[in-house]
Order: sequence, then C-alpha cells, then structure tokens
Amino acid sequence: MDFWLLFISLIRAGLKMAVPLLMTALGELFAERAGVINIGLEGMMLAGAFGGMAGSYFTGSPWIGLLVGVGAGLLFAALFSVMSVGLGADQVVTGAAINLMALGLTGVLYRRIFGVTGAALSVQTFAPVGLPGFQDIPVLGEIVSGHTALLYIGFALVPVATWVLFSTSLGLTIRSVGEYPRAADTAGLAVSRVRHACVLASGVLAGAAGSYLSLAHSNTFVEGMSAGRGFIALAIVIFGRWRPAGAMWAALLFGLANAVQFQFQAIGSAIPYQFFLMLPYVLTLLVLVLFAGRARPPAALARAYER
Repeated sequence: MDFWLLFISLIRAGLKMAVPLLMTALGELFAERAGVINIGLEGMMLAGAFGGMAGSYFTGSPWIGLLVGVGAGLLFAALFSVMSVGLGADQVVTGAAINLMALGLTGVLYRRIFGVTGAALSVQTFAPVGLPGFQDIPVLGEIVSGHTALLYIGFALVPVATWVLFSTSLGLTIRSVGEYPRAADTAGLAVSRVRHACVLASGVLAGAAGSYLSLAHSNTFVEGMSAGRGFIALAIVIFGRWRPAGAMWAALLFGLANAVQFQFQAIGSAIPYQFFLMLPYVLTLLVLVLFAGRARPPAALARAYER
C-alpha cells in the first residue's frame, strides 16, 4: 500500500512539474521550426511568473493573473523579436540579455511594489479540477484527476501543436521558413512575419508557463523562481526532435526527475538531497551531449535572414 501511495504521489508530482517545461518547450518548438532560437525563455517565464502573481494579487482572479503573465511574456518576446528578427542581432546574445533584464526587472518591481518582506506573498490560485469519468477509476483516476485547469490545457496543446505544424498550410509555411527561408521568400512567403509570429507565440507560452509556477505550483513569487527551466526547455526541444509529442515525453521525463528529489526527501532517504537537486540539470547536460549531435535541427536555425 505504501508503495502505491509513493508511486501515485511521484507520478502526480511529475505531471505537475512537467507542465511549465512542456508549455515553454512547445512555444520554443514553433520558434525553432521557424528558424529562431529563443534563449530568452528563462526571462519570459520569470516575467510571466511575476505578472501572474501580481495580476492575481490585485484582482483576486487567477485567470486575470494568467492573462497578465501571458502579456508579460509577450512583451519580452516582442522585444526579443524586434532585436533578433527585425534588426538581425545575434539571437543567443539577445536572448541572454532578455534573461538578465527580466531577472533584474522582476526583482526590482517585486521589492518596489510589495517591499522586502520576511515571508513570500500568497495569492489566489487555481483550484483542482476533477475529471468526470476518471476520478472514480482506481489508480488512474488518482493520477490524472484533481489537477488544475492549466495542467490539462498544457497537455491538450500537444495534439493542437502537432495538427498545426504537420497538417495545415500554416505549419508547412513555418517549417519552410525554418528550413529554406530564401526559397520561402521566393515563393512569396513573408519570412520575417512568420518568424515574428512564432517568437511571439513562444513568449505567450513561456508567460503562461511562468504563471503556472506562481499560480498553480508555488502559489507565490520568488525572485529567480524559473530556476533554469527555460534552458531545460531548450534541451527538451532537442530531445523531442522538434516534435510536440517528443517534447511531451521529454518534459515528463524531466518532470519526474524534478519530482524524485521531493519524494526522496519526504521519505527521509539517506542519500544526500543535493544529489537529487542536481538530477534535472545533469539530465539536461546528458541530453545535450547524447542527442544534440544526432538530432537534425531546422537548417536555418539561428541564422538571420535578409531579403
């Protein structure tokens, strides 16, 4: 019985921790399919987390907080897009600058608005939702039911993203721009517009992922709370071979790696907890070492395009 309780708790925790990674990775997948590598995901997530917390704090509605968080991620994505796509600045350098700016700005705004308090603020968050038809099923119902609406939205985005990318003319356009932008331009496709739109989409999903952290996971905001998840999302895109379903399974793997540390701390394992804390980051390095050279990225990835 104890084993099943531990197993169910581990899987539930893994699902919860996979959601922000999955949302961010799906957004990055669209950006990279269009030929743009968005290193600024970490900053956009952090902006979304602060925006979500602030929106919920002042309105009392987590849904409005989500909209504010999405708007914050979109704002930073727009800045990144103007610099990297519009002006042709180096995408990696621009993304790093976005991360630093978001880290500093959210910290300053948090202290300016809420002061330097001894305890973190608590805000109105998303309530758990029971799934009709699943909640009464033994084991499965305990695993998949009773999560927040954002978790179900996150996983529902996977088939939607798959359909858009591989079954629509829009998806063909995005993939064409990421593979052969000059040929796409010759065919009459607006390369810059497509890239701008995909980068903005990545900012929207990164902002939503950040809002999830503050409104469905931690229920507060802490400076730097994205904790490297934006960089892990970059590895997930590679591990998933630039496909939504692959990104989902990779996000679940990383989510479980995150969940393990809390479960082993809870049962009082003799293994030092620092070992489990480093698991997600070690896994990220292993993915980059083992898969980065084998997986074929879009041919025009990270290359600025001029007509």
